[in-house]
Parts: sequence; C-alpha cells; structure tokens
Amino acid sequence: MRKIKEVLRLKLDCGISEREISRSCLISRSTVADYVRRATIAGLKWAEAISLTDAEIEDRLFPAQTIPETKQRPLPDFNYIYDQLRAYQKFNLTLAQLWLEYKAKHADGYQYSQYCELYRCWRKKLDYCMRQEHRAGEKVFVDYSDGLSIVDALTGELTLTQLFVAVWGASNYTYAEATMSQTMPNWISSHVRAFQYFNSVPHILVPDNLKSGVSDACYYEPEVNPTYTNMAEHYGCAVLPARPRKPRDKAKVEVGVLIAQRWILAVLRQRTFYSLADLNAAIRQCLERLNTRPLRQAKKSRREMFDTIDRPNSLPLPQRPYEYAEWYKAKVNIDYHIEIDNHFYSIPFQLIHERLDIRMTASVMEAFHKGERVAAHVRSYVKGGYTTVKEHMPPSHRYYAEWNPARFIQWAGKIGQATSQLVERILSTRTYPEQGYRACLGIIRLERHYEPARVEAAAKRALKFNTCSYRSMKSILSSGLDRQHDSSEQPELPGLPPHQNIRGQEYYQ
Repeated sequence: MRKIKEVLRLKLDCGISEREISRSCLISRSTVADYVRRATIAGLKWAEAISLTDAEIEDRLFPAQTIPETKQRPLPDFNYIYDQLRAYQKFNLTLAQLWLEYKAKHADGYQYSQYCELYRCWRKKLDYCMRQEHRAGEKVFVDYSDGLSIVDALTGELTLTQLFVAVWGASNYTYAEATMSQTMPNWISSHVRAFQYFNSVPHILVPDNLKSGVSDACYYEPEVNPTYTNMAEHYGCAVLPARPRKPRDKAKVEVGVLIAQRWILAVLRQRTFYSLADLNAAIRQCLERLNTRPLRQAKKSRREMFDTIDRPNSLPLPQRPYEYAEWYKAKVNIDYHIEIDNHFYSIPFQLIHERLDIRMTASVMEAFHKGERVAAHVRSYVKGGYTTVKEHMPPSHRYYAEWNPARFIQWAGKIGQATSQLVERILSTRTYPEQGYRACLGIIRLERHYEPARVEAAAKRALKFNTCSYRSMKSILSSGLDRQHDSSEQPELPGLPPHQNIRGQEYYQ
C-alpha cells in the first residue's frame, strides 16, 4: 500500500511519467499503469487520497466483487457448532452430522462444502494465544513422557519406563529422570530429586492434571492432592495446575519434553538397559550435555542462564528433604481404632464415628481431626495387628485392660489364703485365663455382701469338695454351709459283736 500511495503521488501530484515511476518504485511499468487506471476509474484525486486510510484507498481501487445471490441463505450458528464439537467429542461428532441437522432446519441453506468453509474461516479467528512472560525464579513446569524400556535379564521381558521432566520458565534449565510409573511415590520422589539437582526451589509448581498431582481437575477450582500439597508446603512453594486440556498453559514443559526426547531418548535409543539405575545414569550424562550446550540465540547455555537468572531469585532448599507421606480418609470404628494398611491404630475414644485425615510415612502414622493432630503412632507393618495407647481408651476399658491372673490372685489374697487358692485354681483350669476373669471377679465381690471370714470359709469348703466356681461359692454362702462343722469324714462304725455264726477272714483263706 505504501508503493500504491507513492505511485499516486508521483503521477497525480508530480506528473512524472509511468516509466520513471517504474524505475523509482522498483515495480513494473504495467503495474504502475494498472494503479493509475484504477484511480482514474474510481475518480480518485491525490488531494482526496491524502486524507484516506490505507484500507479506504484499497476499497476504492480494489472493490470486492461479489456475485449477488438470488436469495439470502441463513448462516450457520458457528458458536453452536463449536460447542457441539467440543461437548460431544467422545461420540466422534463431525461437521457432516451437524450439516445434516442444519439442512433439516433450513432446506435452502448452504451446501456441505460451503458450510465447512464458512465454519473454518470463523474458527481461524479463535486460534489466538498470549505470549507468556516468565519471571526469574518463579515457575517450574513438570510433566511426564514415555521413556525407554528396561530389559529383564532373566526373562527378556521389556518394561516401559516414564520420563519425568521439569523445566524452569525463565532459563529453560531442565531436569529429567526415568521412573517405573506415574504413581504418587514416584511423582513425589522425582520432585525431591529435581530440587536437589537444582539446589533451589521455585515459587510456583505448574503440573499437568494427572491424578498423582491433582485429585479433581476442575477448571475453576482444581483440588490438589493432599500429599502433593504437603510436599509443596515443606519446600515453601505453591502449586498452580494447568487448566484441563490447555497445553499452552505449560508450553515450556511441552517443549522441554520434546527437547528431552530429542537430546536424551533419541541418543540412547540403541542402548540396552537392565536396570533403572543404569538408565538414569545414562540420562544424567545426556542431561549434562543438554544443559551445558550453548543456545543459538542466547549464546549461553541453560546452566549459565539458570545461574544468572533463576537461581538468585528462587527459594533455598530446606535443611532436610521431604519425607514421602500418603494421606487417607478413615473413620474411627466403635472400638476406637482405625484400619490403615491392614493394621489397627488407636484413636481417642471421644472421636468414635468421626472421619479423620491420616498421614502415613515410612515410620510414622499421624491422625488429624479438623486440622489438629489427635494421635501419632510408630508405623507397624504387622498385618492384622493392633497398636493401642492406654490414654486413648475409656476409663472402664483401661481398668479392664490392666487385669491379669496375678492381679486377681493378689485381690483374692486380701480376703484369705483359701480364696486366693480358689481363684488360682479357676484360672489354671481355663484354656485362656481371660475366660475365668468374670468368675474370679464375682467371687472377690462376694465380700461386699458377706463377711471376709465367711467368704474364706466358703472357699475352703469349695476347695475341699472341688466345686471351684462362682455359683458354688454363692450357693454355700446363701445356704449357710460355710458355718457348719466339717462333717465330710464318715464316723467309724462300731465293730460287730462276736458271734458263733460269724466266720472270720481266716475261714476264706
């Protein structure tokens, strides 16, 4: 357009010939003649052209030629088409189906080819993006990619690994390692090793919406996994997940994954690895070459840019690395215990039926109620076992838990020796001593209704006749048998008087 205006100025204002204008503007003579002809047809003078914009001059010289239609066709609803294609992508909805619906409503509408062309022209106007400016030391973008395979030395089976990639926003400084999966332990451990490699921590982590990082990938309020949040709090950074189905939110790591595949995986593609450690050792060598390689435009390596841009503005590493912990939800059972990993841990009995947040590490189990820690135990790996703290038990249960055979024998000994022997015999005759606790407790409590001397006498009688039970003791006391003299020995019968009909034992010899 600048040359068109220059042609019009030289011809209409200065009166220079078309040949001289052609040499001056470095365009062909025929083109100059065409511009002058169009200005003559449009009746455009130079004085008028000065006040017009470029678009207005173009409209005057090159008017759009449209073929008038005999009837006005209804335009498709482009917003409806766009929303339908996105909402029903899982059903493989196509423009052909939407065009059939459009034609069913408007029989005189556009044909399929023009329908698609109009939509594509409208859709191109939506394809815009904003350039992101990354502040120094602010963000690290993290993502996964398929990695190389590990060969089982015994069976020859191939196991595909996952490539974890973390990229700084300002300097493009990169970390990569191979993991066996994208599960929570690998996800957290990769972050810890990445921070150790960087020797610093960003202010913000930008992950993808995988389940290990984001529990609920909501567009407006994504719910970050509690374990991931706990790790971020330990290092003092925040988690800002990318929006679902918005790869441009993490374009840095998308490019970082591409570069890692090109400079790491492609280099190692022909090598055979038999362990994850060997694979990561080879990846670390390629990673060093990648970060120390000078960039074409910046003329500096990623490490140099990281040391001068990101590192001075990042957060320092804490004194100790994050200890991996998993979070669970658990409901306190009626026996004031919760089950975690098939082991039972006690909780204060006041929290029966409450739902608690459980934090599990390799060594500790912690229970939280409304953000306050209410219990902590050393983690046990005994399946089906119990870990109980006495302070968590109700007073009555705590009192019962202190019962043992020696204690019952001691209680009974305060009444008398026979009572102690009776209790000891009852406990010894049971397969499990606990089966005799109730009977022994009942015998000891008979002292509340009878004098200790009577209870002791009843115990002696029960031992003598081997009727060792609570029912026998109660029957002896209620019937007063404890007060009777001991008549268990049969009196000696008087001998037979001598008689001539009685033959002595000598007779039968």
